[in-house]
Parts: sequence; structure tokens; C-alpha cells
Amino acid sequence: MNRSMTEPASQPRDGPPPPGPEPDVLVRMYRAMLEIRQFEDRVFDLFAEGKVSGSTHLAQGQEAVAVGACFAVRPDDLMVCTYRGHHECLAKGMPLRTAMAEILGRSTGCCGGKGGSMHLTDVSIGAMGSFAIVGAGLPVACGLAWAAQHRGIDQVTLCFFGDGATNIGAFHEALNLAAVWKLPVVFVCENNLYGEYSPIATTTPVADLAVRASAYAMEHRIVDGNDVEAVYQDVAWAAARARDGAGPAFLECKTYRQKGHSRGDPARYRPPGELEQWLARDPIVLLRKRLLEGGQLSEDDADKIAAEAETAVREAEQAALDDPYPDDASLAADVYAEAIEP
Repeated sequence: MNRSMTEPASQPRDGPPPPGPEPDVLVRMYRAMLEIRQFEDRVFDLFAEGKVSGSTHLAQGQEAVAVGACFAVRPDDLMVCTYRGHHECLAKGMPLRTAMAEILGRSTGCCGGKGGSMHLTDVSIGAMGSFAIVGAGLPVACGLAWAAQHRGIDQVTLCFFGDGATNIGAFHEALNLAAVWKLPVVFVCENNLYGEYSPIATTTPVADLAVRASAYAMEHRIVDGNDVEAVYQDVAWAAARARDGAGPAFLECKTYRQKGHSRGDPARYRPPGELEQWLARDPIVLLRKRLLEGGQLSEDDADKIAAEAETAVREAEQAALDDPYPDDASLAADVYAEAIEP
């Protein structure tokens, strides 16, 4: 297997690295990653218990990408993601109960219980849509970024997508348009090595997807997607240059999903030992170790945060289970919009 896949490392940078998160922010990032992991684990179990309709696409192992990126931008910045987007929506600020209620089909969910796992959206926090169609979020991100540019505000759009999307026509069209118009977009590719059930090497002729940005004269970086500080630094760098009018950047975050593609996938196509190699680089374990060694946390502090994260998720779950389902009167709501006068 390609060494860069099993031992990811951030691309060397000319000059000093951008500043990383302050110690207190790093601790908050650790808490957020733990809450996301607990949340995803509970969704996994709730599906098995028959409490989740449809499928689910989980992101255990990819928390560092979502948290590092979302913590590196401002609250008023925007974000689009894929159907595997629970972690990004939570990192962007979606309450645990709101997300859990949506996945459980309850009326208190972010989309009134009618969107479900693959369509988490909350405009109030800048989560502008989870897109179930591969690559569909990239053109939307360009539109959001163009709107900010047109209004003369320094708002940045984060665009998350998987490695499989880099083989979709919309990917190339979006990168080309963003580069030509110098749109304030940060394209974040979560390269978890698999497009559904296919290893990336069987569908894509390049090992480093970031090189594809070169075709559009776009700044690009390869990032260790299991290192939350590395993700934070590179997204902060990309967002700052986008605000200054320098245009978009492409970040390839090499990471790994610890579960199958969807809830019904046991992931037997993985080669022996691959999962174990990546579990040894679990992003939460890596960050805990760094915080302990740096003195930002004690063992007791770290254990307390983990326990609090589990409690918060359990409370959100129970509250969501107690919430009502949407009623019949809401069936046609949010379907039509009134015409906007020019």
C-alpha cells in the first residue's frame, strides 16, 4: 500500500507555519471531537435498534477534519458538506439534540424531521446543506461564495467533499469557476481512501488528489487529516487569503473512515491490517496524547471531558426520542417559496 496513505503527513511549507489554536481552543476542539464520536456511535446503535429510518453514513475517524476546519473559520462563515456530514454540522455549531432529532425523524430536528441523516441543514449557523448527490455541494459553494463577493463582505465558504467527488464533472467545473472568479471558497477534500466500496487506486490515477487543483492554477495543500492542529492551521491560512481576495484553495486531508460506507456495509473489502494501522492513529487518541504531554489536560480532566461528552449525547438522544414526529399538516411546508420581487 502507498506509504503516504498509511502514514499521512502534512506537505512541507515554505516559511513559518501559520499559528495554531490557543490551548483553551484546543481543549474545546477535543471536547467537540469526543461529542461527535459519541454521537456517531449512538447513531450506529440506534440504527441497529430500528429507530433510524433509511441508512446512515458515519464518519468515525474523520473528526479532526471537521473540527479543525470549522474551528478555523468565523461563526458567520458558511459551510456545505456531503451525506457523510454529521461531524461537520456538529463542528459548525449544530446542537446535538437538533441533529439527533433530525436523524430520528422528529419535528424538532433541524429540517423538521423531514430531511433525515443525509440532509442536515441549519442556515442560522451557516450549515447551508448536506448533499446526498456526490459532488453536488461544490457548485453551491461557488454560488454562496459569489454572493459574498457580490455583496462585498469578507465571508468564506467551506466546501467539504470526499475523494470520489474529484472524479465528478461538477468538481472540475466548480474549481475552474472558483479560480477564474477568485471566489472565497476553501475546498476541503476528505480523502478517506474509499469511494463507497472502491479503493481510490482503482478509480483514480493519482495518489495525491491535491495535484488536480494545479490544472486550475489553484493553491493546494496536502494535510494530515488525523491531526486536528494541522487541519486548523491550513484552513486558517486558506480562509485568510480568501478573505484578502486571493481566491480559493484546495486542501486534501488524508484520513480514514473506521466504519463501512453506510450502515449496512461491513467493509470486508479492506486489506488485512489496514484498519488496525489507522486505529493506531485515531485522531482523538492523538489529540488526547498531545494535550496530556503538553500539560493542557491531566488524565482526570481528559476522562471528565469524555464522560461529559457521553452524557451530553445521551441527554440529546433521550430528548429527541421524547419529541413528536412531524404531523400531517407539515407535509407541504418548506416545499414552495413565495416569489421574490425584483
